[in-house]
Amino acid sequence: MALFSRNIGTPGQVAELTAALRAENPGLLVGIDEESGEVTRLEVAHGSTRPGSFALGVVDDTSLTEEIARELGHDLAEIGVNFDFAPSVDVNSNPDNPVIGLRSFGADPALVARHARAFIRGMQSAGVAACAKHFPGHGDTAVDSHHALPLVTAGLDELSEIALLPFREAIEEGVRSIMTAHLLVPAYDGDRAATLSPRVLTGLLRDELGYDGLIITDGIEMQAVAGPHGLGRASALAIAAGADLVCVGGEHADEASASGIRDAIVSAVMEGWLPEERLVEAARRVRELAAWTSANARARTAPASEVGLVAARRAVRVTRRTGEAVLPLTAPPQVVELAPLMNLAIDKHTPWGIGEPLSKLLPGTSVTRFTASEATGAAIESVLAAAADRPLVVAARDAHRHAWQTDALNHLLSARPDTIVVEMGLPGRSDLGAVHIATHGAARVCGQAAAEIIVGIGEGSA
Repeated sequence: MALFSRNIGTPGQVAELTAALRAENPGLLVGIDEESGEVTRLEVAHGSTRPGSFALGVVDDTSLTEEIARELGHDLAEIGVNFDFAPSVDVNSNPDNPVIGLRSFGADPALVARHARAFIRGMQSAGVAACAKHFPGHGDTAVDSHHALPLVTAGLDELSEIALLPFREAIEEGVRSIMTAHLLVPAYDGDRAATLSPRVLTGLLRDELGYDGLIITDGIEMQAVAGPHGLGRASALAIAAGADLVCVGGEHADEASASGIRDAIVSAVMEGWLPEERLVEAARRVRELAAWTSANARARTAPASEVGLVAARRAVRVTRRTGEAVLPLTAPPQVVELAPLMNLAIDKHTPWGIGEPLSKLLPGTSVTRFTASEATGAAIESVLAAAADRPLVVAARDAHRHAWQTDALNHLLSARPDTIVVEMGLPGRSDLGAVHIATHGAARVCGQAAAEIIVGIGEGSA
């Protein structure tokens, strides 16, 4: 079973829930989509205490990545979670990617590979199974598979050198599970999405790459596969292709959906296109993974640390574009936060921004948050008037991907060239504002690290 944000209250509550479930089934796998950073379920109420993968790639200290993953693994193990759907080992080679971005360690396949190995080592040292995703690589896409089927046009050589490299390294590291991607990859199969393709899951992953661990699908309810096939048939096709577990999320994580998927799988067996032996093999791998987590459970040997905040501080990069002493701020600023609509992998209730941590350090700070429809010229003029005698700080999130954010920034900067710009997504450019601060993430600790620099209690990197 998988836990979602709606299942998460306090650590004690989750521990009681998983204990009650294991009283019924001692061999239960309890999974969670906990990547840290932007994709968090465990800390969705307050924001992650650890930066996401992109920030760790910027720091490029594999021992730090391993420590972050080990701490996370212990946190999960202590509440009864033994299967984490992380890390994303996608190579984010398309900067306009709408669904990976900060979830990737970066655009360099070698960097992604070494941090994937470090994360897997750390997570699995706590007895929690890691999951390398999204096979065969979701980084070079411009479509979100939650909504439609992305096309990967790379040829065999390019796929081998870039997208597949981190998966080969993850397999060599001993990753216990791999998650499929809902992508069309004509180099391997021009007819079926990777999740539903025997050529990709069996021919490539099993036979060519030699992987014998558990394969789990990405959310089968996503439109890239459920749209054309429905939940039940997509699930049966995935198992026939080589998947061992079907992930069902969103509003479809209910008894009726589960029954429908079960019935579709039974029908596929009865119709003869899903061999019963394939189900036996899948069940074996599920049991083996559960047994591995039980045999490798490790108690925390030291108190939990603030390594997440340390990592976030190390990931910040500061570009000063003026000789004037803009920083540190000593007076409470006017903060403007430009909030884009995030992809469905990120819980919409996850807090982010620079306003909240700055308000704690500089009481009296005012915060205005704009969505795309709210960032009108009149609204921006109003906030400029309110900031007439105050410092101005603007927080953006993937400004290079959203024309409305670029327009809002240009409007604000033309009136206030002394503005401090904090980019909390992928930094498309660093020449915006009198001071540009790139956090390389929007986790709570990333905002904290930037706020410390703004008030003069953090150094940052120029």
